[in-house]
Parts: sequence; structure tokens; C-alpha cells
Amino acid sequence: MAFQALTIAGSDSGGGAGIQADLKTFSALGVYGASVLTAITAQNTRAVTAVTMLSPEIIRAQMDAVFDDLAIGAIKTGMLGGPDAIGAVAEGLAACAVPAPVVLDPVMVSKSGDALLADDAVAVLRARMLPLAYLLTPNLPEAARLLDTSEATDETQMREQGRALLALGPRAVLMKGGHASGAVCIDLLVTQDEALRLSARRHPTRNTHGTGCTLSAAIAAGLARKMPLPTAVGMAHTYLQGAIEAADRLDIGRGHGPVHHFHKVWPNG
Repeated sequence: MAFQALTIAGSDSGGGAGIQADLKTFSALGVYGASVLTAITAQNTRAVTAVTMLSPEIIRAQMDAVFDDLAIGAIKTGMLGGPDAIGAVAEGLAACAVPAPVVLDPVMVSKSGDALLADDAVAVLRARMLPLAYLLTPNLPEAARLLDTSEATDETQMREQGRALLALGPRAVLMKGGHASGAVCIDLLVTQDEALRLSARRHPTRNTHGTGCTLSAAIAAGLARKMPLPTAVGMAHTYLQGAIEAADRLDIGRGHGPVHHFHKVWPNG
């Protein structure tokens, strides 16, 4: 039987983030991907020009259909939308007969700077979804918004905010340092017992659209393949760095282009 994972997220018509990035990532890492759509965005590498949220009823119907038939080994959530949609996703996850680890990417703002999570939805996400998360993967602005505080500026503050987020329910938190400055990007995997430090050279490219979606989807793929969490995070970290380093080969769009999800499959393009 193939390894199977589910993404619950919005659609990116430009193909660089959201459901499209997740399914590309699953496929690149040898995992069959299923999907539950929460929203449709009119989006390219430069802007999000329109968003239509799907109803809680169709979101829940999609989840029920997938869980009724597929042996899902891991779940990744991305853009969830408003409070009612978040509630539907939380209820669907809680009702799943065979619980799978949930990687929660708290998508709040697009790469172009457009808001993707309304203010009134943050409290619902915090209360309903964080306790269901096996792993929460916020970047520094998202962690600060979830905690209603200022952004971390060093590793000590990243570790402290990671532990504060643990108190809200997730079993582990990956604090992503991509929004920080410096030649080296630092991520911290924070659990109750330790903080695992992952570092990578910051690659000079503007083509980083979908990095957060790709990383969380890659971790979910690792979990679907039965990897321990630190192993899955390390694998995903390495995969994303390769996708970023190869991104300029794609030459997609005139703004923030996508990372190269198939950099190992398309070595020359």
C-alpha cells in the first residue's frame, strides 16, 4: 500500500503555494496526496486578487469522504479561512476514526503580503486547532500573532515563544527563522524535552513563494512514511533547501516565484 497524506488548505491559482504546493511536495517525496479545499484564491507570483471561502459543509463533506475511504498516515493544514471553516476542520479531525498526526501551518499572510487569516479567526485557530496539532509550524510573525506579542529577535526568544506555544496544546513547535536576518537561517524544533537546532545558509533568491506550505507538507510526508518527528523535520528541512537553491531555474512569473519542488526529478529545469 502506498504511503498516503492529506492536505487541508486553500488553492493557489499560480501553483506555487497552498494545495498545489502540498500535492507537488507529497509526490516528490513518494507519498500519495489527497486534498480538502477550504478556499479558492485568484493568485499569482505578485498578488492575491480575490478569495472565495468554501462553506463549512463542503469542507466537512470532503473530509468525511477522504477519511471514509483512504488510509491517511498524516495530515497537513494550511489556509483555513474564517471561524466557521476552522470549526468544521477541527470537528472533522476530532471525528476521524483513525487519528493521524496533524502538522498545523498557521497560514496568515501570503508572500505578497496579503492577509489570508482574518483577525476574528486567530482566536478560534488558537483554541480549536492548536490542541489537535502534533506539530505547529509558525514563522516568527505568526508565532508573535498567536501569542499576541512582539516577534522573536534571537534564538533565546524563539525558544521561549516555542515553549509558550506548547502550553496552548501542540505536542511540538517548529519555530521557523526564515523571516529573521543574517546569512544563516535558524529553525528550532521545540518539544517538552528539548530544542533541536536546524541551520541552513540563506540562499539569495526572490523565488520563495510557498516555502512554508512546502516545509509543512514535507514534514507530513515524512510522518506518513513513519519517520520519527525529528527525522521527518530534518528530511523536510534538507528537501526545502534544495528546492530553494534550484528555484531560479524555473523562472516562473514576475514576482516571488515558487520553489522547485521537483529539483531532484528535473535536474536541468
